[in-house]
Amino acid sequence: MLKDGGVYEGTLYSDRRAVGEVVFTTGMSGYEETLTDPSYCGQIVIFTYPLIGNYGCNKIFDQSDGCCYEGLIVNELCDEPSSWRNEGTIMEFLERNHIPVLTGVDTRAITRRIRAYGTLQGVMVPADTPDEEVQALLATPERHDQVAQVTTKEVYHLGDKEKSKYSVAVMDYGIKRNILRSLVARGCYLTVYPAETSAEEVLAADPDGIFLSNGPGDPADLKVEIENIRKMIGKKPIFGICMGHQVMALANGARTRKMLFGHRGINQPVRDYVDHKIMITSQNHGFMVDEDSLKGLPVEVINRSLNDGTIEGLKYLEHPTFTVQFHPEASPGPSGNGYLFDRFIKMMGGH
Repeated sequence: MLKDGGVYEGTLYSDRRAVGEVVFTTGMSGYEETLTDPSYCGQIVIFTYPLIGNYGCNKIFDQSDGCCYEGLIVNELCDEPSSWRNEGTIMEFLERNHIPVLTGVDTRAITRRIRAYGTLQGVMVPADTPDEEVQALLATPERHDQVAQVTTKEVYHLGDKEKSKYSVAVMDYGIKRNILRSLVARGCYLTVYPAETSAEEVLAADPDGIFLSNGPGDPADLKVEIENIRKMIGKKPIFGICMGHQVMALANGARTRKMLFGHRGINQPVRDYVDHKIMITSQNHGFMVDEDSLKGLPVEVINRSLNDGTIEGLKYLEHPTFTVQFHPEASPGPSGNGYLFDRFIKMMGGH
């Protein structure tokens, strides 16, 4: 049930109640990477593609240690997957992660409703749940603690310190594993910090560059993180993705605002004004940088969505920083946008 009164019935697996913002994603594949993306923390997610689970699951695709969803809505779950890498069904994955799933639903009808009226709070409950309980769940306040839930609890390292050419401080707002792999593969030794780690601690380690990760929720909630980013601006080259893109804009005096239904999927076209190309990108965000708030700021738009014209990338003109709204590491999604990591490597080399 949606907060505006829309009701959709299907077969519910798990008697756990789910409550959260209802969003949709358009990817035709990559469901396991999507299910383990921390940026979906606290949400009820609809897959618009009608059949999910046809090639099974394998932990090599996982982008985090668990699943942060509140609930999943699909038209049909495949219970007989076929793939040489299959290690279990998607239902087994969902049960292991205690994620309720509603099947047999007209997912495109819900998607059309969200596209027309915007994302809404919703609940997934058994059909015999008393109406007063449903209404109480629908009245649950919006969450503002998602990053605190998904960030690492302690500092850790990745890569070969002796053989790596650059050291990178990674601010973890809900990072995906393939982002970390993409940096390590390019000769970076990573120190991954909890989201609220102070700028003083990060800069004291004297990294060659700073990376700001993706993550869930409203970027304006991250007051501590934004203040720490302000203290790091200009001290080192900085590259930000998704949430990192948004909090960097906030730290520079811009504003963000919530989108009607966001961008979630692996087929989002984006223009790159630096390398003069058009990319198909993987995206997962419900907020964007408000372009009007950039007026008078020393910043240049370097990427733009070809679907709706929203900002997809920024270059800062007074310090060595650039950010993108999409996910160049893919997982899931196209794998041809890794050149943005190479751009960051060149920045750390003084270019």
